Amino acid sequence: MKSKDLIRFAASAIAAHPMRSALTSLGVVIGVAAVVMMTSIGLGAQQRVMSAISGLGSNLIIVSPAASRSGFAAQAAGSDISITGADAEAIAKQVEGVAAVAPTVRGQAQLASEGTNWNSRIEGVTPDYLVARDLAIGQGRMFDEREARQGRTVAVIGTTVARELFGDADPLGKRIRVGSSPFQVVGVLTSKGQSGFGQDQDDIVLGPLPAVRSRVVGRRVKGDTVQTIYIKAASEDDLSRVQEDATTLLRERHRIREGEDDDFQAQNMASILQASQAATATFTILLAAVAAVSLVVGGVGIMNIMLVAVTERTREIGLRMAVGAKRSDILIQFALESVALSLAGGILGLLIGIGGALLIAQLGSWPMAIPSWAAPLSLGFSMAVGLVFGAYPSWQASRLDPIEALRRE
Repeated sequence: MKSKDLIRFAASAIAAHPMRSALTSLGVVIGVAAVVMMTSIGLGAQQRVMSAISGLGSNLIIVSPAASRSGFAAQAAGSDISITGADAEAIAKQVEGVAAVAPTVRGQAQLASEGTNWNSRIEGVTPDYLVARDLAIGQGRMFDEREARQGRTVAVIGTTVARELFGDADPLGKRIRVGSSPFQVVGVLTSKGQSGFGQDQDDIVLGPLPAVRSRVVGRRVKGDTVQTIYIKAASEDDLSRVQEDATTLLRERHRIREGEDDDFQAQNMASILQASQAATATFTILLAAVAAVSLVVGGVGIMNIMLVAVTERTREIGLRMAVGAKRSDILIQFALESVALSLAGGILGLLIGIGGALLIAQLGSWPMAIPSWAAPLSLGFSMAVGLVFGAYPSWQASRLDPIEALRRE
């Protein structure tokens, strides 16, 4: 029998029972749609984490106080501040391959200017903070080292703060009250938008470290202590060595003996990014594997329906074999029906999966991430499901005895 005749017979059999054919394909539709959507969610999470970590700065090492212990219980990290501005100066002078070192303190403060109010994040920094965090000035200037040392009450604000306090007016030279202290705006940062974790990176006020420490966050940060030291390595190749040298220097300065735990923690963004990528990749594979189970269930549904079809069409099979159809023709016809149903379900499921992924991205501000291999792999797998689970019903149909089949009612 010619191939086009087999295809025509298979198509006719599918078209003769549209509702049954649709229900047969439903399992594959759900399975493929679930795989595409789950994979998109996993990859979107991976992109979001990568964006959040990358937004902190490139070639960056973050030094912060370690968690202190009270008896056998560990308290929150940073609960006992152990790093100082002098530590930052020592790192800048003694560690090679450092592009910038920026000690910081931070807090939350109520801002006010010309009758408007806004609550924002305030950070006390040095001018090198811009280099360390890959920030840029959009208007005005950054305060200099002299202003920072003298504790001048000048500030550089983010675009969100500028908009909320001054609207469309030029904020340069204007005064804002940070808590109870007046600061003069000397610059506005270039907008960075939201971070991968949904935080508004433009909702920030930067002021000289001594001024912010003494006037805004003095109760929490005393003396020369700082809450974070940002270290920017000159290149990615220097990152691990700079982290190791900075850790060794801080242990020496803090008189930490060999075998004792550090009273600080140093993390570089590259290692955090690699760990996050590995975790989210595993998460993506897990989601896809769980969703793929529904494809197997869909395949079982195809096999059940095809076995029912063989029983219902026993006389038809016997008649066709009696007039010359070979067993191989019957086998190929039923296999084609199974693969066609599965492939149609795969195409529909792929479209639904892409639509669902797009809807999730729009509703949840989630990155739209569908891999290039999603379409060929989904369609190929759905065809394989149809072929594998349609094999037994097709074989059953081809093994029917034509005389016995014609006697069936």
